[in-house]
Amino acid sequence: MAGLTQPLVAGVVTALVGFASSFTVVLAGLKAVGATDAQAASGLLVLCVGSGLTAAWLGLRHRIPISVAWSTPGAALLVATGPVPGGWPVAVGAFLVSGALIVAAGLFPALSRAVEAIPRPVAAAMLAGVLLPLCTAPVRALVEVPALAAPVVLTWVVLHRYARRWAVPAALAVAVVAIALTAPGTGGGLRVWPIFEVTAPALTVPAVVGLALPLFLVTMAAQNVPGMAVLVGYGYRPPFGAALRATGLASLAAAPAGGHAVNLAAISAALAAGPDAHPDPDRRWIASVTAGAGLALLGLGAGLATALVALSPPVLIEAVAGLALLAALATAISSAVAEPDSREAAVVTFVVTAAGVTLLGVGGAFWGLLAGWLMLLLFRRRPAPPAGPDDSDGAGTPGQTTASGAGVVQPAAGSDASDGVVTPPQGGRRRER
Repeated sequence: MAGLTQPLVAGVVTALVGFASSFTVVLAGLKAVGATDAQAASGLLVLCVGSGLTAAWLGLRHRIPISVAWSTPGAALLVATGPVPGGWPVAVGAFLVSGALIVAAGLFPALSRAVEAIPRPVAAAMLAGVLLPLCTAPVRALVEVPALAAPVVLTWVVLHRYARRWAVPAALAVAVVAIALTAPGTGGGLRVWPIFEVTAPALTVPAVVGLALPLFLVTMAAQNVPGMAVLVGYGYRPPFGAALRATGLASLAAAPAGGHAVNLAAISAALAAGPDAHPDPDRRWIASVTAGAGLALLGLGAGLATALVALSPPVLIEAVAGLALLAALATAISSAVAEPDSREAAVVTFVVTAAGVTLLGVGGAFWGLLAGWLMLLLFRRRPAPPAGPDDSDGAGTPGQTTASGAGVVQPAAGSDASDGVVTPPQGGRRRER
C-alpha cells in the first residue's frame, strides 16, 4: 500500500491542477463561439469525462503515464476566433472535423508528420498570437474591476514565486470568494447538477477552414507533440499513433455535447510522468490513471463552475485564464524568435494572428499561419553557389555547399545540426501505427 500512496497523491494533484488552472479558458472559449451557459457547462462536462476515461484507458493498456486533457490553446483559439457565422451548431461541426483529423493523424502517420513539418517558429508565433488577447486580460481587469482583480493578481504573483504549481488554482479560489462576496443572494439560482446538452452539428466551408483546421493544428502542435516530448524526456516510448486515435475518438464523442478537443496533456504531463509521481518509472502509470479518474469526477461539478463564472464580470474570469496562459505565451514567443533566419516570418505570423481579423469568414489564426509560411517561401535564403576553379583548396565556407562535397551541407561550428540533419520539433521520435 505504501508504494501506491505516492502515485495516487500525484494523480489527485494532477487532476486538481489541470482542472482548476484552465477550466475558465474552456468556458470562455465555448461562450465566445456561441455557446449558452448550459451548452458551455455540457462541453466542460464531456471534456472532463472524455479526457479522464481516455487517460485511464491508455494508462491501463500501455502501462505508461499518458496524461490526457482538453486543448487549452484550442480554447484560447476559440476566444480569439469569436462568434462563428451560423452560430453554435457550426462551431460544433468544426469540433467534429477537428476530431476526425486527429483520428486520421493517428491512422496515417504521414499526416502527423506533415503537421510536425510546419516550421517551428511559425507554429509558435501562431500560438502566441492566439494567446495574446487572453494574456492581456489581467491588465484590463485591474483597470475595469480593480477591487476584484487586484487580490487575484497579487495571489498569483506571491504563489508564482513560492509555490508555482498552486498559483493559478489559488488565484481562482480568490476570484470565487470575490464573486461570492459581490453577488449576494444569487446562490439559490446556481445549478449544481451536471448538465448534458447535445447540439446537432452544421458544416460550412469557412468554419472548416477558419476554425476546424486551426483547432487541429494548434492541438497537434501545442498539445500532442509536446505531450509526447515530455514522455520521451522521461525515458518512455509512447505509442503516438494509438494515443492520437484514442484522443481523436474522444474528441468526436465529446463534440456534439460541446467538447472542442481532447488531447495529450502537455503542461500537466510532467506531474504524472516525473519522479515525484514514483521513483520507479514502471509505477507512474498509476498516477495518470488516478488523474484521469479524478478529472472525470471533477467534471460532475461543471454546472456549478459554469454558474459561478456566469456571476462574475467576464473580464475577471478572462484575467484568471490569462494568468494561467502566461507561461505558455512566454514559451511560444521565445520559440518563435529563436531562429534569426525565420524571425521576420514569425513576427508576421504573430501580428496577423493577434490582429484577430476575419476575412471570407475565416479567422485570423489561419491567415497568420498562411502569411508566415508565405514569408518563409518568399525570403528563404538560397544556398551559396559551388566553389569555382579559383578556390584551389576546394574548401567551402562552413554552413554552405562545397564543391567537393557534392551537395552535402557542412554545418557551421556550434550549429544545432552538427550531424548534418535539421531536427524538427518531433526530435526523431518513433511513432506507432
